[in-house]
Amino acid sequence: MSGEQGYLDLLKSVLENGEERQTRNAITYSQFGAQLRFNCRESFPLLTTKRVFFRGIIEELLWFIRGDTNADHLADKGVHIWDGNSSREYLDSIGLNSYAPGDCGPVYGYQWRRWNEYYLGPGKNNGEGIDQFAEVVRLIREEPMSRRIFMSGWNPQQLKEMCLPPCHVSYQFYVNSKDELSVSLYQRSADLFLGLPFNIASTATLLYLLCNLCNKKPGDVIISIGDAHIYKDHLSQVKEQLANEIYQSPTLTINKNLESIEDIENLEFSDFVVNDYKCHKGIKAKMVV
Repeated sequence: MSGEQGYLDLLKSVLENGEERQTRNAITYSQFGAQLRFNCRESFPLLTTKRVFFRGIIEELLWFIRGDTNADHLADKGVHIWDGNSSREYLDSIGLNSYAPGDCGPVYGYQWRRWNEYYLGPGKNNGEGIDQFAEVVRLIREEPMSRRIFMSGWNPQQLKEMCLPPCHVSYQFYVNSKDELSVSLYQRSADLFLGLPFNIASTATLLYLLCNLCNKKPGDVIISIGDAHIYKDHLSQVKEQLANEIYQSPTLTINKNLESIEDIENLEFSDFVVNDYKCHKGIKAKMVV
């Protein structure tokens, strides 16, 4: 399924045919196995059938790339998507009583930048981990035909130290003969209404950053999903979104020429510009943690 229409078709399929399941945190309607593809050559896949919180996407992605694990750094910038999973009450409920509120454990970016390094807490490291992101950059630049341009956030040894095991698990990158860079993301779990629109745009932004840094052209974003689900509490919002017309996708400009990973780490939200973003109003729904 391609583009925003493919995303809406997936919503409709799960809405009409999904299996009702009582899961860890709520009742969902779920189907197993789906794939979406977005052409990023001339447009940026920010959904238009509802307004998507673009600042949250950018700030979270930069947080990942910096290897940060302190959700307070996001909250300070008005991004609260990790507040629930790093609250005192939630951390205590999963046995992470020693963590201070805001400490997410060795999630996502920690694995990207310091794979399997002993976790000492936010901002603390001993330099023993593997920088997967740096290796991705090296391979794209030096061995673009490699089938090993791969990065994973799923580390079984440290899952119990994380406030939330990664939903978007692994990324593989591919450079074709036209010097176009594409990325394939595997998600074990996708909250189709709230989470997936973030994941689509975040993965595309990651692709654009790597193209800028490695002098490549954007290709495709492919997202393969295991458990594709809609929360029962989001059903009315999904139906509202499905009634909306699709508009032309916007474009994305990064207002800096990147030469190093450090240049990415030093980016600010103001360095990203979404052009011609025509969309329907936002549709509010409660995040399930």
